[in-house]
Amino acid sequence: MDQTEVDPTRVDQTRVEPRHGNRVDPAPAERITFTGVLKVREYRMLWLADAQSNLGDQLARVALTILVYQRTGSAALTSSTYALTFLPALLGGVLLSGIADRFSRRSVMVACDLLRAGLLAVMALPGMPIGVICGLLVLAVLVGTPFSAAQASVLPDILDEHRYPVAVALRSVTGQLAQLAGFAGGGLLIAAVGPRTGLVVDAVTFALSALIVRSGLAGHHAAVSPPEDHETGNYLTGLTSAARLIGGNRQLRSLLALAWLVGLYVIPEGIAAPFAAEVRGGSAATGIIMASSPAGTALGAFLLIRLVRPELRRRWVGPMAAAAGLPLAAFAFGPNIGFAVILLCISGILTAYLVEAMASFTRSVPTGSRGQVIGLASSGFLVSQGAGLLLAGVLSEHFGPSITIALGGAVGAVLAAAATVSLNGTTGRHSVGPH
Repeated sequence: MDQTEVDPTRVDQTRVEPRHGNRVDPAPAERITFTGVLKVREYRMLWLADAQSNLGDQLARVALTILVYQRTGSAALTSSTYALTFLPALLGGVLLSGIADRFSRRSVMVACDLLRAGLLAVMALPGMPIGVICGLLVLAVLVGTPFSAAQASVLPDILDEHRYPVAVALRSVTGQLAQLAGFAGGGLLIAAVGPRTGLVVDAVTFALSALIVRSGLAGHHAAVSPPEDHETGNYLTGLTSAARLIGGNRQLRSLLALAWLVGLYVIPEGIAAPFAAEVRGGSAATGIIMASSPAGTALGAFLLIRLVRPELRRRWVGPMAAAAGLPLAAFAFGPNIGFAVILLCISGILTAYLVEAMASFTRSVPTGSRGQVIGLASSGFLVSQGAGLLLAGVLSEHFGPSITIALGGAVGAVLAAAATVSLNGTTGRHSVGPH
């Protein structure tokens, strides 16, 4: 394995030209807007499919927590069910993400969407046991891993180097807005239609996503040989090589460490209800607390793309990651609900560093390994959030919500500073492997 450090500014030079003729001439990065990237037809279709299924996912999360709590009356089991929407992705990243490098990436996305639609529909059947629902939920999360790997692998093929970071930012903004909508209206909607109907709605969004991807995306094929040419040993070798590519190159490792730190920055979301009780804010305050950070992140991603030049965005990744923990560390002073919302919004704005961090990471991975590597990285990203949510609950029992949030912010800031030093030490190095 070549151990040369990675340059995050290097762009894949062997992109596949889309067959729909939707690619437009590159424009200076300063002029690229969200509207500009949506003019690229294939990206527009991917964005539409992703946006509506994200909204369905948020609704399903609310539906699952309500359904499990109605059936069991157990807060612990309800919290564990919510964590299941994140944690199984680790296994999926290890075992399944390489599929995106062996089959047509469009076919992978369509198949995964259809499988998830079926699983959600079965979960919505009347009288389905909680144990079966949890098992089906794990399968649905696992199936999502190759979808995410295939989607992320396609984007650099259909977007030029200027539009790609803007597209990542648009996806981040859309995801945060979907989360906001889920927090704000999901409970009311589920109260009106019932949790099983919420699961059916999510199943429908996956079916629609499959239709949109199939009709709107060209048949981008993997960069390696067909699956029949790969024995199990070779697949495991590819998996090991992907892990070595990440672990053996400081640039990739540093960018990934900064991205995974978000697991510490989502702690306020996991203990929003206990914190609201601590400050005597009530149930209304819980929703506001949960929505504050996503609102800040959506605003931060928008401002980062619109106001900051690309070269500055790359320089600001580490400092922004470290600074994102400082407002959370201020929870050690016991803020009231109003000040807490301000702190969470500021932290969310700074968390927009993820846009450039993930864009740089993806552009730096060789095409042939992109599905496997991005699958591992994305799985770790989800697992870090699930682990952060579980850790928040445990620590909150011993130290209280405010101190727990402060600890997460302080540790995140220190780790981000260390990763930033490592990242800056790789500036100007060459990319690993042929692109």
